[in-house]
Amino acid sequence: MVDPKICEQLISLARETQKNAYIPYSKFAVGAALITEDGDIFTGCNVENISYGLCNCGERTAIFSMVAKKGPTARIKHIAVTTAAEIACSPCGACRQVIQEFGPNCTVTYKSEEGFIDVKISQLLPGGFSDFVDSSGKVKSIQSGQ
Repeated sequence: MVDPKICEQLISLARETQKNAYIPYSKFAVGAALITEDGDIFTGCNVENISYGLCNCGERTAIFSMVAKKGPTARIKHIAVTTAAEIACSPCGACRQVIQEFGPNCTVTYKSEEGFIDVKISQLLPGGFSDFVDSSGKVKSIQSGQ
């Protein structure tokens, strides 16, 4: 169950952090804020580069900050994503995969056509890579009925 107070706090932090976005090319600011299973909060914004392939989304910036501070076993409980444009916008595919890697059971909050919604990452990324590979990189056994 999503705690409404935590959700509002994360949305507020994401909105504040999106103000720091480095977006000289797209002019599309994104902010993200997450809370770990341990209760620590991390934020991130998108950072562009003239070579678009080298850009980093707000979600991944927050997650990479979490890992840099807490280490590779840190897990996301909830992440919220906002845009300065205030339009419907869910995390991109790359971000969905990284969110699943570090929060396989987490909730993602983002703006839809109806306003902010909360969904499980498994709904946003069914069949993600992490479903088939364990944390050591070994392919999980895939057998019928299991």
